[in-house]
Amino acid sequence: MSPRVFEHAPIDFRGMPPAVKGLIIANVAVFLLTQLVGPQFYTLFGLVPARVLQDYWLWQPVTYLFIHGGVWHLLFNMFALWMFGVPVESQWGTREFLKFYFICGLGAAAASLAMSPHSVVPIIGASGPIYGLLVAFAMLYPDAVVYLWFFFPIKASHMAVLFGVLEFYFGATGSTPGIANFAHLGGMITGYIYLRWWWIWKIRAKAVMGVSRGEPFSIGIKRPAPRAKTAPRQAAKPPAASMDDVDRILDKILTSGLGSLTEDEREIMRRYSDKTNH
Repeated sequence: MSPRVFEHAPIDFRGMPPAVKGLIIANVAVFLLTQLVGPQFYTLFGLVPARVLQDYWLWQPVTYLFIHGGVWHLLFNMFALWMFGVPVESQWGTREFLKFYFICGLGAAAASLAMSPHSVVPIIGASGPIYGLLVAFAMLYPDAVVYLWFFFPIKASHMAVLFGVLEFYFGATGSTPGIANFAHLGGMITGYIYLRWWWIWKIRAKAVMGVSRGEPFSIGIKRPAPRAKTAPRQAAKPPAASMDDVDRILDKILTSGLGSLTEDEREIMRRYSDKTNH
């Protein structure tokens, strides 16, 4: 499969896809509200592990994603959301993008709760899902060149690995106090697990369940309309669908979307679904 490329246009708020635009608006609005309310806003809506686990403040694993501690914290996260979120949402669509974003945010929260269950220090910021988006971007565009800290060119796939190693090191050594490194790492791991295993498993499950109900396997692919009957002719029997072919096509769906499949690949998936029903 040939590598895909993309180009970022200059930042144009009106041209942003809806999910990225909506998240930026929400984060800026909550930041302004935080400045009006004061520090107690962090305690009430940030992620405080002790409050979540002991007092069941179950809104915090979601609300903490919209709270930032300062202008630079907000600007850096929103810039990263634009940089990685625009191409990912453009590939997946708004619904799948938002689902992935909040799943990564919950994964980051779960990692924080597991690592410091008794902490009363609020954890804030959208970094968890943004690190998840970095993983998604690296899987979609592994050879894309990103300028690390605006100066050092690096491939997106290498950048994702580098950041994962750094976050683990900083979290394990405690060398960056005040930064929730395990939340960042939790967002990355959650994003990778979701994309590498859960999404493909879901596609396979839909294929099997669809066939068990007597439905044709299509994964969003429409069959052509029936043609007028013609004189019968002997058709060559297609080869059996191998698991190597199925795995390759599922990986292609994961990285390139359903629209990238050729007619031969669609036929292989239909034969695979037929095979699972026998």
